[in-house]
Amino acid sequence: MKPMRTFIILMAITSILAGCQSEKSSPGESGPAVKVVLKSPSAPDGGAYFTISGSIESENFASLSTRNMGYVSRVYVKVGDKVRKGQLLIDINSEEIDAKKAQAQAGLKQAEAQLTVAEKNFERYTELFNENSASQKELDDMTLQHEIAKANYERAIQVENEIDANMAYSHIRAPFSGVITSKSIKMGDMARPGQPLMSLEAPGEFVARALVPENSIEYVEKGQEVTVNVKSLGKSLKGRITEVSGSSMNSGGQYMIKMDLEDTTDIKLFSGMYVSVLVPTPGKEASKSLFVDENALVRKGELDGIYTVSESGTAILRWLKLGQRMGDQVEVLSGLNEEEKYIASSEGKLFNGAKIASQE
Repeated sequence: MKPMRTFIILMAITSILAGCQSEKSSPGESGPAVKVVLKSPSAPDGGAYFTISGSIESENFASLSTRNMGYVSRVYVKVGDKVRKGQLLIDINSEEIDAKKAQAQAGLKQAEAQLTVAEKNFERYTELFNENSASQKELDDMTLQHEIAKANYERAIQVENEIDANMAYSHIRAPFSGVITSKSIKMGDMARPGQPLMSLEAPGEFVARALVPENSIEYVEKGQEVTVNVKSLGKSLKGRITEVSGSSMNSGGQYMIKMDLEDTTDIKLFSGMYVSVLVPTPGKEASKSLFVDENALVRKGELDGIYTVSESGTAILRWLKLGQRMGDQVEVLSGLNEEEKYIASSEGKLFNGAKIASQE
């Protein structure tokens, strides 16, 4: 039994030594050096700036609602449908409005008939007065009746116009050509005054909106150029501020700004996309932020890192905390300082301990 136990122990020791030998002969120690390009973290171009958050919105957007209460009798479209200007979208049961419409039409016909009679009487008494066959009082009475009839006719027209305008809120039509982006009503639902029923957007015309805190609003003005980073697409767009709110009463102490976007032809934007906006601040102390090339980052799950160079001339993966994106660069909040260099690109696969040969 003892020789067998000794043999097992010797085999275990041999396996451990073989494992150690295997670790020592890793590619990082004995393989060829990987050619790399080193770069230093860079400060953002353009000097000082501050960053605000916002979103992409359609330039032409409409939230459709009604002034009338009633049951929805028909919905003609669904989300994603393209519609043309004036197209019927929703019908709301409008029996009360229809009854008022009939009354208004009847009143208009009555007023029109009364005006016709009054005009004939006025003309006839005018001729009789000119022939000295009617008195001044009789002519004055016919003139007054004619004026009253005209006023009643004009009032009847206005009543019918008001009913027609009100009926437009029972038959909802598209105010412009576009795409249905949301629908919160279906047939049989009760529609209430002011309740959003449907939203419509004109595609292809997008702007960005963002809120500026009061301690930075002094640096914002119309016509100012900004950088708009669309985070989900990893794209940076040029923007120009076209509107600056003069009050923060209804926005929690922040000021709403609107920005037109340039060069969006080849970018598939959607309303609601999150953006970060870089606003330059002339005269203010430059930002101390550092940026690295986004394509140099290493992503593992939710972690972001970058390869740097160790004192022994090997690659070492450094985990970073990242901030905003600006074009093809990303802000480094922690994990790298301005004196250190990072590996921007390589001609081979990098891993911890890989020998590197710089091509600076």
